[in-house]
Parts: sequence; C-alpha cells; structure tokens
Amino acid sequence: MEDKIIKERLKAEIKNCGLSTIEIAKKVGVSSEMITQYCTTNKLPKLDTFAKLCKELDLDANFVLGLSDI
Repeated sequence: MEDKIIKERLKAEIKNCGLSTIEIAKKVGVSSEMITQYCTTNKLPKLDTFAKLCKELDLDANFVLGLSDI
C-alpha cells in the first residue's frame, strides 16, 4: 500500500471520471484546490474524504489502495 500506488491510481481515476475538479469537490465536500492537490502533490485525502471519493466516483477502494489489480 505504498503512497505512490495510491496517488497514481487516485489521480488516474479522478482524471478519467468525466467530471471537473469543481464537480468532484462539490460531491465530496472539499475545495476544488484540494482535489487538484490530490493529483499534483504528495497530499492524500483523509479517510472520510477518500471514502466519499470512492462512493461518488464509483471507485473500488481496494484497487485504489493497491490491494487488488481489478
């Protein structure tokens, strides 16, 4: 569960979801700048924010965390 894997997978899923960072931010309850930081810096979401991202973007948390490759 390296941070690098989480960062890469989360970034790819955010990029490919078809929503803007503003739309994602509104759904999750954070600023659009925070969504951008998840994609461009070493910052990772808090656990509750991660759970909301997974729910709103229909992501498999195990995949994002590197626990599965599906």
